[in-house]
Order: sequence, then structure tokens, then C-alpha cells
Amino acid sequence: MPVAIEQRAKEVGTVRTSDWVRVDQAMIDAFAEATGDRQFIHIDPERAAQTPFGGTIAHGFLTLSLMPLLAERTEGLDMAGAKMGVNYGGNRVRFLTPVRSGSRVRGHFKLLELTEKRRGQWQQTTEFTVEIEGEGKPALIAEWISHIFV
Repeated sequence: MPVAIEQRAKEVGTVRTSDWVRVDQAMIDAFAEATGDRQFIHIDPERAAQTPFGGTIAHGFLTLSLMPLLAERTEGLDMAGAKMGVNYGGNRVRFLTPVRSGSRVRGHFKLLELTEKRRGQWQQTTEFTVEIEGEGKPALIAEWISHIFV
């Protein structure tokens, strides 16, 4: 159920977690095609098997770009009255653990700050962490800024 943006602003520190999403070879191949990043560690299972990764891995930027999908699959992130949200940028992005093809990931969204910049425009800073099922370290941690218009 959508929460009023003024109420959400009082929830700094709250973490919400998405459902799991599988990152399969078809998703990795589609990302390689869309971006032109066809490095063998992403698209050639035989050659990638000879690396320390033991097989193909998702692009770091693919993992980062899962943010909207994982947000969509997270209960409680919708804000009542929001007309649109746009990316403003990131303060920090770190790729910590590769996502192997076939792995399942989920997102953790921690609200760090939500302030009204001008009437009807809010700036939200979120810590976005991608967890890999069965791994001890996350795939990535990013601090991301969005603008929300109400």
C-alpha cells in the first residue's frame, strides 16, 4: 500500500527487501547485446569456465541496472501521490562479488534521506545492496539519489 511521502520521510533507516530474481544467461546475453560489452567472461561459458569465476558472470552494470526491477518487487516502496521519479546520480557504487549466471539475487533498500528540495520535488538517498543467494558478501552496494515529483 502506498505511503504518503511526508510519512516516508520519517522512515529514515528503514530497510525493505525485494523478492528473489534469477540472473540467467539469457539476461546476461541481452545486456551484452544492448550495451556492446561482449567480454568473454559474460557470454562465453566455455572460456569463462577456465577463469577463477568458473563460468560466466553478470556485468557489474547489469547488476546495478536491476535496481528498478528489484524495487518493483519490493513491498512498501510505493509513495502515494508520486507522479514520477528520476535518477539524479550516485554517491558511491562498489562491485564486491560477481553474480554467476543462474544465481538468484534480491535487493535491500535502506532509506538514508528524504527531503523536500522545493514544493512538489523530493530528493531521496537510498543505500541499495544486492544480495546473492548463498553468498556471504553482497554483489554490490550503492548509494543512489533519486528525485520524486508529487
